[in-house]
Amino acid sequence: MGFAAVTGLATGLGVAGFEELTRTVLFDRIVALPVGLTIAAPMVGLVLAALLLRVAARGAGPSTADEFIRNFHDPAQPLALRPVPGRLAASVATLGSGGALGYEGPAVYLGAAVGSFVQRRCSRFFSREDAKVLLVAGAAAGVAAIFKAPVTGLVFALEVPYRDDLARHMILPAGIAAATSYVTFVSIMGTAPLFAVAGSPPFDLRDIGGAALLGVLSGVGARLWVRALLWAKRLGANMNPVVRAGAAGLVLVLLGTLSWAAFGRPLTVGAGYDNLPWAMDARHGLGLVVLLLALRAAATITTVAGGGVGGLFIPLVVEGALLGRVVSGVLNTSAAASTNFFPLVGVAAFLGAGYRVPLAGVVFAAEATGRPGFIVPGMVAAMVAQLFMGSASASPYQLPGRRGHLERRLDLPLAAALRTDVATMPPDATLREFFVQHLLGNRERSVPVVDGNTLVGLMGIDELQRVDHGRWDDEKVVAHLRGDVPAIGTATTLGRAVAIMADLDVDLLPVVDDGRFVGVVTMAEVVKLEEILERTTDPR
Repeated sequence: MGFAAVTGLATGLGVAGFEELTRTVLFDRIVALPVGLTIAAPMVGLVLAALLLRVAARGAGPSTADEFIRNFHDPAQPLALRPVPGRLAASVATLGSGGALGYEGPAVYLGAAVGSFVQRRCSRFFSREDAKVLLVAGAAAGVAAIFKAPVTGLVFALEVPYRDDLARHMILPAGIAAATSYVTFVSIMGTAPLFAVAGSPPFDLRDIGGAALLGVLSGVGARLWVRALLWAKRLGANMNPVVRAGAAGLVLVLLGTLSWAAFGRPLTVGAGYDNLPWAMDARHGLGLVVLLLALRAAATITTVAGGGVGGLFIPLVVEGALLGRVVSGVLNTSAAASTNFFPLVGVAAFLGAGYRVPLAGVVFAAEATGRPGFIVPGMVAAMVAQLFMGSASASPYQLPGRRGHLERRLDLPLAAALRTDVATMPPDATLREFFVQHLLGNRERSVPVVDGNTLVGLMGIDELQRVDHGRWDDEKVVAHLRGDVPAIGTATTLGRAVAIMADLDVDLLPVVDDGRFVGVVTMAEVVKLEEILERTTDPR
């Protein structure tokens, strides 16, 4: 547990430095500039981030929190540390210039990198089963620090790797790291809650019904938001990074101009922390709230399409708060009279649905405001939102749930169980030679028939039994082999190979690489899990 505390301490210091540089040194100065320069700044930041990713991060992509989730599910590889400085520099450029993303993505990535580094340096103290324990602890520490919310950090890091499960065996180290990081961060940055909210309004059954309605709207809204986000990622992947950054920057300038014209301030610039107090101000009409809801979503999606480096946690929070403000303006209940009740319930629901972290969404709404009274309605809204979210998620690397040992192995490529020393036979060999050399000599039930490097088919005991014994010396295997067995490539997964073998009722499949026969995969090799594990993971 000492390693988790070290991870939390280092992460808390790193996140404090990151926030001070990004928000105080850069962003606060950007928003103090003349409005035209403030609106244009995100375009400059996107172009600079694209250059930093190409040069400093050596061509790495813009993902941050997604890298934690992706690496969590890759037991064979530790988190790559070489792109970390470049990615963090690109995130400073994106967020410090006013890109519409959150600070938590880089904080999670920084914490995961710290945990991975500590574990790599002290690997002799960890078993193979604990290969990702400090990775998760570091991610929890990053969220705990950036939001001043240690429980949110713990729950988020345990929830986010899966859509419908928890990484339960990492609770203790993740909790220690989150608590240590929180204490370290607030010792430097102060303990004031992320969002200042006055009072804890009462609610009744009608308000619970309103929370359920908000959950439905949040689930549907988050589903549409995630689809647009994934579309933006695919669109950006097909363009030159600098060109797409410039094009997205121009769109952000347009959105900032519309925001300034509508609200008297560029609310689409920056992570969106200032959007929550604006949404809770009863003086703003519902039409303006709906407009800001659309503009903020467009700004975040455009920033992602432009290759911006940052998180999606706070953009989801902002969308939830604005949607809750709309519901608050429509309903006539006791809680709706308080302008902060439904916005904060919306935060829990929209965040929980978009990232598939309902518990983290509820805890965040309570911790970030210092008001635990939002837990019950927030939980109702968050759980209803999950029902209407479907299987989509803001992160493409989440899995539905934890899988067993066999299930994880079946996702491996055929190279994990490929036999290259397999016996073969030429197509002009006789059936007698097949019987003597392979069935009797090698006890092989099926043998690949290969002409040079070209696969011809598969000869097996079932095909031999169909021919009278007296003809075995004269008949060639090419006339009786099985030609309907497909030759699969080395990139095929073991699970797919097992399914094909079951459908064809064979115990092996020939494998080719660029049309050349390279070996076979057998059912016996697939089930040797320990051997496969040793070949494909760190032998510690």
